[in-house]
Amino acid sequence: MATNLELKARLSSPPEGHVRARLLGAVHQGLLVQRDTYFHVPEGRLKLRESPGHEAELIYYQREESSPERWSHYRREPVTNPEGLRGLLEEALGVSVVVEKRRELYIFRNARIHIDEVSGLGAFIEFEVMGEESADSHETMGVLKRAFQIGEGEIIRGSYSDMIQGKTIAGDS
Repeated sequence: MATNLELKARLSSPPEGHVRARLLGAVHQGLLVQRDTYFHVPEGRLKLRESPGHEAELIYYQREESSPERWSHYRREPVTNPEGLRGLLEEALGVSVVVEKRRELYIFRNARIHIDEVSGLGAFIEFEVMGEESADSHETMGVLKRAFQIGEGEIIRGSYSDMIQGKTIAGDS
């Protein structure tokens, strides 16, 4: 499984987020419109990600949700027939939630910066530092937190799917 270090936080001003990303030297990769359908599984999370103009993919991941910065272990597989697979998984496992978002993607070093507008939830920023658990990963995360002035009160513990289901709050949860 691949690994990354993640952090998600509320974002009061997406335009300011774009400015901070550019000032940091992050490279804008474009807009992604994504629909993530989550399925019931005994452990971890399984979602089908569909995004117009991009290949669909099935993503399985496991991570500890309670800490602000968390290691995620994941596997991604391309999907050639997303409608058929979605129907099959819906019948076999059931859908737990659907998350729809508009994501602006930036790349900084070995990190992905997502400026997200999530339907029904609002604006967020998410960092994914790619690679194995290391001091370098934590150092990059620190640079990102400082550049975007992320305070403990803005940090989200959990996922967008948890938030939609009312299971997650920001800050000192």
